[in-house]
Amino acid sequence: MIRGIYTGASGMDSMQVKMDTLANNIANVDKTAFKKDTVVFKTFPELLLHRANDDGVGMTPLGSFDTMPVVGKLGTGVEVNEIFTQFEQGALKKTDNQADMAINGEGFFVIQSDRGAMLSRSGAFILDKNGYLATPNGFPLMGENGPVKVNQHNYQIKPNGEVWINAVIGNKPEQYTGNDMNKWENPVMLDRLQIVKVENPRHLDKFGDSMYSTTPESGEPFRPADKDMPEVLQNFLEISNVNIVTEMVDMIEVNRMYEMNQKAITTHDTMLGQLISQVPSTK
Repeated sequence: MIRGIYTGASGMDSMQVKMDTLANNIANVDKTAFKKDTVVFKTFPELLLHRANDDGVGMTPLGSFDTMPVVGKLGTGVEVNEIFTQFEQGALKKTDNQADMAINGEGFFVIQSDRGAMLSRSGAFILDKNGYLATPNGFPLMGENGPVKVNQHNYQIKPNGEVWINAVIGNKPEQYTGNDMNKWENPVMLDRLQIVKVENPRHLDKFGDSMYSTTPESGEPFRPADKDMPEVLQNFLEISNVNIVTEMVDMIEVNRMYEMNQKAITTHDTMLGQLISQVPSTK
């Protein structure tokens, strides 16, 4: 009976972890490029039950087969094995902000944060006061030549990640400073965005603001070959890959499983109380 209480308690603990994960997914459903987390469980080692003799002693005759028939397996509980991030592509939403970008395919932007180089799928950038493309927290977006510095409303990001600007002559911009390169008089390629991949993205460590850091399991970031390079879309944002309906259904299921484990513990506790109080002691 005590084993049953432990089994029910482990189930409740596991369901609480999954409930917290689902709640975090739902809370970030509107966050740009947020990737949902998934909980993976594993069972404790199962016990193989054999029927004993009438006197309670099991016997295996020497040189013979096991005379105790197998009754079945007894589960001993469940525990959380892993919480990993699913990097499936989110839907793309068109915006009117020139600084917005989205990666269509596998890959990450490189952000220079206060923790060093970080990876991100979020392309909700701004143009800071110094003319650098940066995250809302002020961390610069990295190109192959360093932080990307552009002119106000005078740059274009091509699908291959190239950053083009309309050149400045004599400290004055050309007559046209819009983002339509067909009307530019002096287009110049400034840099190319750092778009990288990792071998095992599910092992990346998740930080706040949709940023990730590499681990030994994920592997170091590398620049993919040109044929494998994802498409960079300017004036687009990738939305979260959280399906609110699926998460709510999973939350209801987890809540019911939690209640079932709770009732199992209550039942075992009642039976244990009856055993102690009602079964007479024997000498």
